[in-house]
Amino acid sequence: MEGPSDDPAIEEMRTRLVKNLLGITLMSMGVPMIGMGDEVRRTQLGNNNAYCQDNEISWFDWSRTEKYAGIRRFVRGLIEVRLELDMTKVMHGLSLREFLTRSLVEFHGVQLYRPDWWEESHTLAVTVRSVIGTRMVHVILNSYERPLDFELPPVARPTLPWRRVADTALDPPDDVAGLDSAPPVSGPTYRADAHSLVLLCADLHDADAQYAPACCDLEIDRSA
Repeated sequence: MEGPSDDPAIEEMRTRLVKNLLGITLMSMGVPMIGMGDEVRRTQLGNNNAYCQDNEISWFDWSRTEKYAGIRRFVRGLIEVRLELDMTKVMHGLSLREFLTRSLVEFHGVQLYRPDWWEESHTLAVTVRSVIGTRMVHVILNSYERPLDFELPPVARPTLPWRRVADTALDPPDDVAGLDSAPPVSGPTYRADAHSLVLLCADLHDADAQYAPACCDLEIDRSA
């Protein structure tokens, strides 16, 4: 169904899908592009070129900040997580292309290291290890119509488990958590609900451990 709806089921699914898209955007490398009002489901009634309309289509409805406070909180939480993560904290001068080349990225399906690249596939999981080597991030995307169990990559040690940072299928405030307060995940799999995004993080070293960053030996060409 398109357009306004009072059906709770439709509204719940729309909110989940909005969180999915915002979550993918905020966890992507590069600069996230989010328009003002995306965090409160501002639509402009589908008009993406409303600059010349001085009416309700282009006006910002501030009541949506209350109506969709849960999405706004979710976006704020993911922004805080993004700033805490070290995925973007690389040596000055390292371009995005070089970063992606040097990053350790692994793709999966519901089974580890077996991504389904078929055009009708509804699942994907990605594991990324930061260039400076302090954390792993695991993202699960389940756009299938029912829950699925996704295998999880092994962690560095049992005392450094995967932690659930975000799960768009959960109600606020459990849908997003800070890195320090995210609950641990037990077991070799994670059940992702239908049409949901899950973000897990795992430390690779104890907080007080001394280690050499994986990027310390990179040679950066600063002539460009």
